[in-house]
Amino acid sequence: MAIISDFQEDQDTNSSSSSTSTKRTPSFSASLDPSSPLGFVEKVLDFLGEETDFLERDTAEKEIAAAVKLAKEKKRKRKAEAVAVVAAEEEKRRKEVKKEVVVKEEPMEVVKEEPVEVVKEEPKEVEKTEEKKSGSRVPNSGNGLDLEKYSWTQILQEVTINVPVPTGTKSKFVVCDIKKNHLKVGLKGQPPIIDGELYRPIKPDDCYWSIEDQSSLSILLTKQDQMEWWKSVVKGDPEIDTQKVEPETSKLSDLDPETRQTVEKMMFDQRQKTMGLPTSDELQKQELMKKFMAEHPEMDFSRAKIA
Repeated sequence: MAIISDFQEDQDTNSSSSSTSTKRTPSFSASLDPSSPLGFVEKVLDFLGEETDFLERDTAEKEIAAAVKLAKEKKRKRKAEAVAVVAAEEEKRRKEVKKEVVVKEEPMEVVKEEPVEVVKEEPKEVEKTEEKKSGSRVPNSGNGLDLEKYSWTQILQEVTINVPVPTGTKSKFVVCDIKKNHLKVGLKGQPPIIDGELYRPIKPDDCYWSIEDQSSLSILLTKQDQMEWWKSVVKGDPEIDTQKVEPETSKLSDLDPETRQTVEKMMFDQRQKTMGLPTSDELQKQELMKKFMAEHPEMDFSRAKIA
């Protein structure tokens, strides 16, 4: 619920009696229904028309349009920046992992091949064991999961579900009930294929479904929180390991050099923390400490710790 209040106090000095009078205080209150925000805006404009001369200005419409345009632009930029940050993080992580593999393999070429095989195989076995314990699965190519009755993919803003249906199925036989926190999908006269509480809330007005090639039902869900990866479509279904999600990196090149440098630094630091290694700032401190030690050999650094 959103409440808007406007208080105006005006003190008039009466020259004859020096008394103080207070004008009427206009106030406004209305509840905001997320499914119908336009009604709330109309009430605000009605209030402005009654209590102020704002709407009588020649520039009123332009000022309102400019405010709406600015708000939309800010929201678009926030979404783009969030996608770019995550995408850049993953791109940097993959590059660093490849470099690390090359660095580790080069000195091992001098030794026998047996230790190399052990080093490569043991982490995989540990990783599989951890996946079994956590119950999480590796995402499919679309950062979702392929299940027995349906499959799904996702980007930061949306989730797309694909449900196979008998060839020739028409829309009138489809049951698709999309709510903010619940999804029910199936065919009339048959048990639901999907029926449960969504992993996270969605925007029902921005969701839709359609029949593709007369053989599959495609459902698009717009996330309410567009900065989080979903682990599943509905709670209780098998979950994916979101740490293994690989977002698209196409938008990384759209960033300006300064922003891209900041994003890459964030990606590197996140990867280092995940592996238990020092961040870029910590590495810089280590280099400064080493340089200082080299410039002052007369000092005893035997008990110094480089963090």
